[in-house]
Amino acid sequence: MKRQIIWWQLLAVLTALIVFFVFLFYVDNKYQTPPPYGRSGVLALQEETLARNTPVYLIDGWLLTDARVTDKPTYIGEFSNLQRGNPLVTPHGQALYQLTLRYEGAPQIVSIDFPQLSSWYSISLDGTCLAEGSGNGQISFLLTEGDHVLSVNTFSRQGYYSGMYFPPALGTEQTLSRVRNVQEFAYALAFLLPLALAAFTLFLWRTGGQISRFFALLCCCYALYMFRFFVYLFSLSVVPYWFLFQSLALYCLCFCVVRLTALTSGTINSRAWWRMRWILLALPAVLLLLCLLMPAVSWAVFIHSGLTDIYYMFTFACTVFFAVKSIGKEEWENKYTLAGCLIFVAGLVLNLLSSNRFEPIYFYWQFEWCGLFLVILFGVMMVSRSRRILRENDALTNHLEEQVQKRTQEVTQLLEERKAFFSDMAHDLKAPVFATQSFIEAIRRSGVGVDLELQGYLDQAEAKQREMAKRLQGLSTINALDRIEEERIRISVREMLAELYAIYHEEAAVRSVYFRVQLPEQDAFLTAQPAKLNILFENLIYNALRVTPPDGSITVAARTEEERICVTVEDTGCGIPEEELPLIFRRFYVGTNNKDSGTGLGLYIVQSIVTELGGTIDVRSSMGKGTVFTMFFLQNH
Repeated sequence: MKRQIIWWQLLAVLTALIVFFVFLFYVDNKYQTPPPYGRSGVLALQEETLARNTPVYLIDGWLLTDARVTDKPTYIGEFSNLQRGNPLVTPHGQALYQLTLRYEGAPQIVSIDFPQLSSWYSISLDGTCLAEGSGNGQISFLLTEGDHVLSVNTFSRQGYYSGMYFPPALGTEQTLSRVRNVQEFAYALAFLLPLALAAFTLFLWRTGGQISRFFALLCCCYALYMFRFFVYLFSLSVVPYWFLFQSLALYCLCFCVVRLTALTSGTINSRAWWRMRWILLALPAVLLLLCLLMPAVSWAVFIHSGLTDIYYMFTFACTVFFAVKSIGKEEWENKYTLAGCLIFVAGLVLNLLSSNRFEPIYFYWQFEWCGLFLVILFGVMMVSRSRRILRENDALTNHLEEQVQKRTQEVTQLLEERKAFFSDMAHDLKAPVFATQSFIEAIRRSGVGVDLELQGYLDQAEAKQREMAKRLQGLSTINALDRIEEERIRISVREMLAELYAIYHEEAAVRSVYFRVQLPEQDAFLTAQPAKLNILFENLIYNALRVTPPDGSITVAARTEEERICVTVEDTGCGIPEEELPLIFRRFYVGTNNKDSGTGLGLYIVQSIVTELGGTIDVRSSMGKGTVFTMFFLQNH
């Protein structure tokens, strides 16, 4: 069912395309413009004819003179070059096109535009040369009643086109200016839009895969091909050689179309693609070689024309082949790429079928229209991709926010449960632990049946009981720390040190230890919970008091370093062995200096509080000389 739907969609697209081109054939076609028409070298003009809003296209009635014929009746567009179908005759050389303008009416100023003259040209009226050069030509003159002979001399040495191939337009300056303005806008759009999309793709979709890269290359090739309008408009010096760049851009464009269709069909690694790929690369190489041979070999143009048609038909066949293969694929880019590629190759075929029957007045040739449709489809695909990625990002962000919120709730609940568990466990274990100590003391006091062996067991049990008591004390300390829920406030470092001095200097004096503080030169501020700061310094200072001998000193100092506050707690105690320094912040680690009284949690709690405040802590120590704890906190300005 899905395959049938896609076929119907493609059929609808192609039907709409055919209807559009039928409409263009009758509305925007020089060969469908109303009379007058030239005949036998004469074009009759009336005053009211020049007053209409559309130009008169000088298609019929010309007389051609070249190396083989004299005054041969022809129409512009009948032959692309002077070879005129004979491969043994040179396609280049000199040619003269003549048309007599027979006018009836009041004198008026008119203009004639000669588009895309690939050869060198000289345009004369009644024997007077009015313009010469290469590229687009234009003349203006006073048209009076009677006969006026219009002559166009051309001379070519290279290129595919020679002579005059595109019909000139005659009308008032206002009429021709309106046509030129529409053409310039249309081709500027067809040149700039693909380049913008290519830049968008290359800079923003570098990781978009081969489809994005080949679409960008396709856009560049299409823009290069459409630039031909401006090459002829401004008569650039590359006009005689532009057919080489134009041909190369078109061949590369065809290759990109087939490659994109193969990519979307999933057969890019198939044997069929590799065979077609060599043909798609080899034929353009032969065609470009023929382009280089055109100035010297007469049959090069003839063979080039036939091979070009074959190349376009082969491109059409390859695209249809891979398009059939890609129907039913699930990739979202398929519908855009498939439709665009089929539209483009359909335009190539229509261009071949309407040769010498269609030439646009305002806009583009059929395959140029199709190339623009392909570029627009690419733009729509890029917008669709962007919207899809944005939707996915929004969904991912919303899902991530929900997951973060859910995980946060789970972690919060887990922490609360952990706090409650440890609090209950500490409470429940206090009774049996201290009861055990009471039983041990009772057995010792009674002395009944206490021999040396039992005495050893009692000593071991008492040591384990003391260790358990220490652990319970540490657990109670951690629970008390977790229950602190006060908000963080802005704290003055000077006031904090002054408060520490007031609290601890008397107790230090009782132990004959000098306790002093060194205030920072300029006050600084940090953000913290006061209760946790009290616990932090309580642990550090009491540890220092425990290991500092009489007449020793403890110094708490602070200073500012750029955006940080440095706080040090220094003592002149016994010091910490070097091998213990990496271990002192571990939970339940008790150093050799604290075997009897330490719980192994003091410095662990200190580090936890410092880390929670976004700071760092470091320690330096020398045996017999003392220890320095250095903490860094961010300033609060």
